[in-house]
Amino acid sequence: MTGNDFYIIILAVLWTIPWKGVALWRSARRGERIWFIVMLIINTLGILEILYIFLFSKKRKVQIAEIPQNN
Repeated sequence: MTGNDFYIIILAVLWTIPWKGVALWRSARRGERIWFIVMLIINTLGILEILYIFLFSKKRKVQIAEIPQNN
């Protein structure tokens, strides 16, 4: 292992950890167990995590039901 290899590994780790942390946190909060397990096991240098954050975990639209008023 050369000195350059060491720096590349450090950069990859520093890049991956924040993305993985945010994606795992978001999937756990949303109760998406499958996403959590897949992202925990598969290391993709943040690519899978970034896709999850920006594509697959878009906020769900909540519809508010109108309550009829009794006069």
